[in-house]
Amino acid sequence: MTETVTGLPAASAGSKSEQAYQAVKARIIEGTYTPGYRLVLGSIAKDLGFSVVPVREAIRRLEAEGLVTFERNVGATVAGIDPTEYLYTMQTLSIVEGAATALSAPLIDPAAIARARVVNAEMRECLEHFDPVRFTALNQDFHSVLFEHCPNPHILDLVHRGWNRLAALRSSTFRFVPGRAHDSVDEHEALLQLIESGADADAIEKAARLHRSATLDAYLAQAKNL
Repeated sequence: MTETVTGLPAASAGSKSEQAYQAVKARIIEGTYTPGYRLVLGSIAKDLGFSVVPVREAIRRLEAEGLVTFERNVGATVAGIDPTEYLYTMQTLSIVEGAATALSAPLIDPAAIARARVVNAEMRECLEHFDPVRFTALNQDFHSVLFEHCPNPHILDLVHRGWNRLAALRSSTFRFVPGRAHDSVDEHEALLQLIESGADADAIEKAARLHRSATLDAYLAQAKNL
């Protein structure tokens, strides 16, 4: 069976344009291609084993998503991270994710709680040999268990938009403030205990909001000291 650059069977990975898009996007989000990195189509195409055409299509998609910028006489480069956009995204996400978690709480069964604890345990193990990219992915998995039961589709859509915006910003805050990761894991357990105990919606929403805003506060404090 033919393997693609993403490691998926060719039959399930989609077109070459889609494969190139996923490969380049992954390298941007993981930090292999850093802000300002020049995306030379020919080099990327050769690396992926494709022609330039699907790579060009992939770069156009990434430009539309804000991950890539195009300048005359320079070409395509990886977009920089806007700290103001990060601030606004985290502030908004703390509000909508807090609401979504509170609304979800009565619908979260013991199996979901157990699943969240397994993810949180993986996050705790990740602290020993810290990998901020993996930790961030696990963090999203954890919170997804808590907010995906939200019965309000409009709030849930706003939460998904917030997480997608963070991905577009390549925001692994834990790369910038790794010490925050330890507190985050402890706060996760406290949040699970609130849900298990049947705490009222206000208490759960407040805890979820403070958990998110504490990460933002840690980031802002670190940035101020630079």
